[in-house]
Parts: sequence; structure tokens; C-alpha cells
Amino acid sequence: MSGDESEETGRPTTPPAPKRDRRELDAIFGDVLPETTSDERDPESSSGDREAWYRENRPPHHDR
Repeated sequence: MSGDESEETGRPTTPPAPKRDRRELDAIFGDVLPETTSDERDPESSSGDREAWYRENRPPHHDR
């Protein structure tokens, strides 16, 4: 048995992965999660008109 095999399984062992800090991971993968969640942020529009979004996004074939 060579020095790079586990005594229990006889399979080659892999060295542990190097520790990476958060800034390095963000540089590689980008900022995946936002700092705040949607319930922590102020609503974008609180006009009180609950159907405004539906009117703004009405498909052309639904015009009056």
C-alpha cells in the first residue's frame, strides 16, 4: 500500500479543499444572494391601486 491510500478502504485519498473567503467566491460566482430579503425592503410602489400592474402588463389582444 502506498502513502496516498486510505488504510481502511485502500482507495486513494484526496487532499482537503483549500479554504476560500467570501470575497474570492463572490468574485468567481457573483453575489448570488442579496444582502436583504424582499420582505425587509420597502415596496417599490405603494400607490394603493392593486390592479395597476395588471393594466400596465395587459397583452395587446386584451385591449378594450
